[in-house]
Amino acid sequence: MVSLLRCPSSKPYSSLICSLTLGAVVALSGVAYAEETKPAEAVPVVTPPKVISQPSTKNQIRFTKTGAFDSETVVKIAKRLAAKPYVTLKDPLPAGLAKLSYDEYRDIRFNPTASIWRDQGVPFQMQMFHRGFYFQDLIEIAIVEGQNATHLAYEPKYFTAGEVITQALPNDDIGYSGFRIHNQLNTNGVFDELMVFQGASYFRALGKGNAYGLSSRGLALKTADAEGEEFPIFRAFWVERPHNDSNLIVVHALLDSPSVAGAYTFSVRPGDNTLIDVEATLFPRVELSKVGLAPSTSMFLHSLNGRHDTDDFRPEVHDSDGLLMLNGRGEHLWRPLANPRQLQVSAFSDNSPQGFGLIQRERDYASYQDLEAHYERRPSLWIEPVGNWGQGSVVLTEIPTESEIHDNIVSYWKPRQPIPAGGEFHFAYRMSWGEEPAAKVGAVHISRSASGRADIAKATPRRLFVVDYQVEGPMTDEMPVAKVEASGGVVTNVVIARNAAKNGYRLAFELEPEDKDLIELRAELKFPTPRQVETWLYRWTL
Repeated sequence: MVSLLRCPSSKPYSSLICSLTLGAVVALSGVAYAEETKPAEAVPVVTPPKVISQPSTKNQIRFTKTGAFDSETVVKIAKRLAAKPYVTLKDPLPAGLAKLSYDEYRDIRFNPTASIWRDQGVPFQMQMFHRGFYFQDLIEIAIVEGQNATHLAYEPKYFTAGEVITQALPNDDIGYSGFRIHNQLNTNGVFDELMVFQGASYFRALGKGNAYGLSSRGLALKTADAEGEEFPIFRAFWVERPHNDSNLIVVHALLDSPSVAGAYTFSVRPGDNTLIDVEATLFPRVELSKVGLAPSTSMFLHSLNGRHDTDDFRPEVHDSDGLLMLNGRGEHLWRPLANPRQLQVSAFSDNSPQGFGLIQRERDYASYQDLEAHYERRPSLWIEPVGNWGQGSVVLTEIPTESEIHDNIVSYWKPRQPIPAGGEFHFAYRMSWGEEPAAKVGAVHISRSASGRADIAKATPRRLFVVDYQVEGPMTDEMPVAKVEASGGVVTNVVIARNAAKNGYRLAFELEPEDKDLIELRAELKFPTPRQVETWLYRWTL
């Protein structure tokens, strides 16, 4: 099955279209097994939900009208919106802005002296993004103070244009394409970027010392589906004016798409790890059977775990190198990411997950050797569900890519039961942007895994896998027993040894694939006395 998947990248202005080959996968007891891997087939014709096109009028304000505002305002708007057919707004830009090139769009910059709340003693500042280039949608913004919201109209004075762009900036209220929040995150007196909302329902945040990497979004719909992915959009934002003596900023957002409308509240606290508490209410127009909650989107090109067909001076290139899961049974699972030759979808079944997230575990510059990208500074994103999320799966999608400008990794929580149309669905979670969750003293986590050929004499060579484990705190005299399982092929030469260089252990084993082209692997260490140890999961493919 072939899917044309529109995949907005976290890298600015990258290509938005990926052509994919679909392979569905289902997971049992924490190990994923392939359900199908097929050659490409024709995409079936799918009847879309009813959509009405409605041209806008000059200075039209649909959502962020100045007036009273409280915690239920956006929820009420979303509920009314969902009761009607989805409306595709046509808010055309002047021709010159609509056809801006990459360099011309970059030439429109926000004027820092016009930052919202500048010189008001507020610990945050806000800057808006201009519309144009890929970012055509009109996004409305309002500022909330107390119990009142004030529409933030577009003003050309907010922006400066350099020598590349020749198009004059308009005087009409054309809205914005998004905004970013600044904070004294790293240095007192210096307002650095903290968080960005721009493009569909995408947003990104930083912890102290981080550089932008992976993204999150409000909702995932039909990811890697044959009929094509649906991308909800945050149509409007209400940003509460922060208190002068508080390290908190609150953003409300209105989500809309053909399938669902929703209201979101983001409570943001910057720090070494920036914490964002998310509360959401969805109003589905149709049954949501292919929905992903708390989705994250990242990039993985290659690592020591897989460098097939790689011609790159850098040892590793990725924004995230693994999916970490803490399931409802208390198991810690580590799944290294891959850049497969065919699209892969893995589902890790669970009941009431305690946490999951895309992690950048390798923090050594020497592992990347990139003076510009500094992948060692990319944040990890850890998701902690609030309340009981019930039965479902952590889903991991890995998309083939030949370039680091494309985000090819997606993870999210998929409820087992579809979300019915016509009702309300509430969920909440906490996001932590920065370092991964701290391990307890004595815990054993996977610091590195690598693979290569173990036998060059055969047409289908044996594979050698090496998994390094690191102990938090001092080592003990205990030696673990290693257990390696495979869904196919034959595992041989399993060896566990101390690794003083990593303050831990090294597991090595060989895999003879035989006639298999896809094998699920699972490795566990068992110690004489109980301790927290990560389980290693990996899918080997030809």
